[in-house]
Amino acid sequence: MIRVLPILLAIAYGVAMYRFSAWRTAKELDEKSTVLVDPKLNEMSNKMARALDLDRIKVHIYEIEPVNGLAAPDGRIFITRGFYNKFRAGEVTAEELASVIAHELGHVALGHSRRRMIDFSGQNAMRMALGMILSRIIPGIGMWIANTLTTLLAAKLSRSDEYEADAYAAALLTKAGIGVAPQISLFEKLEALTQSNHGRAPAWLLSHPKTDERIAALTTLQSKWDK
Repeated sequence: MIRVLPILLAIAYGVAMYRFSAWRTAKELDEKSTVLVDPKLNEMSNKMARALDLDRIKVHIYEIEPVNGLAAPDGRIFITRGFYNKFRAGEVTAEELASVIAHELGHVALGHSRRRMIDFSGQNAMRMALGMILSRIIPGIGMWIANTLTTLLAAKLSRSDEYEADAYAAALLTKAGIGVAPQISLFEKLEALTQSNHGRAPAWLLSHPKTDERIAALTTLQSKWDK
């Protein structure tokens, strides 16, 4: 018979991990970030702010080198120093970097950022609880099955979030008069910018959809809007 106490302990562990992860993330971002001050990027941000009927969109520089954007659980938007340096070097345009900001705004507006932190903690709790159950039923490989199932579930949810944030960004960029073209052109150069090896792994194991599939989805959206 399956005991309830270990499962309850796993759930309690998940809640504790959520609170700790949220605190640690906020602390690191506070220590390693500054407000972005750049005339060209501020102009792009102001266009999007007007489209959203906001006074402004505050973007921060996160002082790490990997090329990335981030939406924190508290709603703040970050561009990494590495990404900003690509812009300063002329490898990325202001409009393309604006598409990253729009994408991260999508994660905030759609509730992905906060939910992801909860999901991460919940997945750890589910992995432990499911592992305990399956290990009793299938000794030896129960924990391996639990790890595989939770990893696949997390990847599927994350890919869905990325498509939704892409669509939000496309709508916002269009309304702001920037358009979808910079979003697509950034995707076309993104793997080179990040030196990604995603092409070597099956799409269903990735936390992000394949780049060509994201471009295809945006092209479909744009064609619908142009009709």
